[in-house]
Amino acid sequence: MNNAGYIIRGRKIITVGKLGTIENGAMAVENGKILDVGNWNRLQNRYPGFAVIDYSAYVITPSLVDCHTHLLEFAPSSLYPDLPINHLKVGKDLLLDALSSGITALGEQICGHPRFDFSVSDYRKAVLNMPLDVSFAATSISIGFEKLVHFTAVTQSQAVGKSDLMDLNVVQMIARASDYPGENLFINATPANFTADEVPRAGEVIYTLEELKRIAEIYHQCGKRIGVHVAGESSIKMALDAGVDVLHHAHGITDGLIKQASKQRVEIVATPMGGTHLPPNSPEDVLALVNNNITVSISTDAYLPPYQGVTWLPFTDQALRGPDVFMLIAHPAMKLLKENHYGENEILALLTANPAALLGRENSFGRLEQGLDANFLVSEGIPGLEITSAEDISKVFFRGKKVIDRKNGAK
Repeated sequence: MNNAGYIIRGRKIITVGKLGTIENGAMAVENGKILDVGNWNRLQNRYPGFAVIDYSAYVITPSLVDCHTHLLEFAPSSLYPDLPINHLKVGKDLLLDALSSGITALGEQICGHPRFDFSVSDYRKAVLNMPLDVSFAATSISIGFEKLVHFTAVTQSQAVGKSDLMDLNVVQMIARASDYPGENLFINATPANFTADEVPRAGEVIYTLEELKRIAEIYHQCGKRIGVHVAGESSIKMALDAGVDVLHHAHGITDGLIKQASKQRVEIVATPMGGTHLPPNSPEDVLALVNNNITVSISTDAYLPPYQGVTWLPFTDQALRGPDVFMLIAHPAMKLLKENHYGENEILALLTANPAALLGRENSFGRLEQGLDANFLVSEGIPGLEITSAEDISKVFFRGKKVIDRKNGAK
């Protein structure tokens, strides 16, 4: 089907692009690309030889983009502590779970794992020919154990010292191996997905301002943008003053820092489920960011234990949660944006167009526009805004091919 031309008809199409929402809409697809988008009556007359797939009872939207995940490296051994040697196979299975939740593009963080000596190249090879797009952020990581532990994507399973995190050659290697500005370094030691008693130093600041400035400069000299894991007012201030491009988490950001981030055109990846030592991004936080014209992407940081004690998360335990809860954790912020008169295209962009652009793939997917990949969902409603369960996604298309069909199984 991805090579032959066909027309998809929907009750409405949310393009998240310049055409906005098209009632009684249609989309012509050929060779895995979007050929045309518009009103059903116009397209059926313009492409009389194309097969018609009638989903006129459903909403058609871009497929989802989760731009901050740990599915290949840390999730397999976290979910299955007695994991056998097929670590990469389990990771690939987790990617397919994400696909079944409507996610056709992911941003994977590769940090270095103490038990598995895989390189970024190994992970790249593992995802070849899979029916989704995976971009990789090479990173260094600091974990807040009683004795801080540091790893990097380029030293793999070998722990390194604090001085190695600022070594010119190491930083250049990480920058050059990174596809996009993920959490390339951790300003604060991370709790990762450990319990609080295991990581008493989570949140501890790792770098000075001068060290951060030096690292950011190296990234920019390599022609790369830099993203950081950061939480807390003083740490976020340091990141902004150092000239970083993307804040991941930014838990605890203040109104003044929001204004500074907006002025500097810094992007923010919000993680409402957790990911740092501080309470995660609330719906009100996301609204404040959007109100200040900051480009926001919502992400899962999966697999992750939900932060406990916040009102916007529905979870009652700290079981690790994955991409299947993407729409669920985004819903409170998306609902609040709608209540504050943002349109459905602007709101859905937080799960589609914005993270696609963060990955540097805005000319490939994230919107339903002519020339882009035909990555789209056939759903009962708008993902994250009107629906929160993957069961409400009827079909998932990747590059024009139907890869998930809930009535007929995966294809």
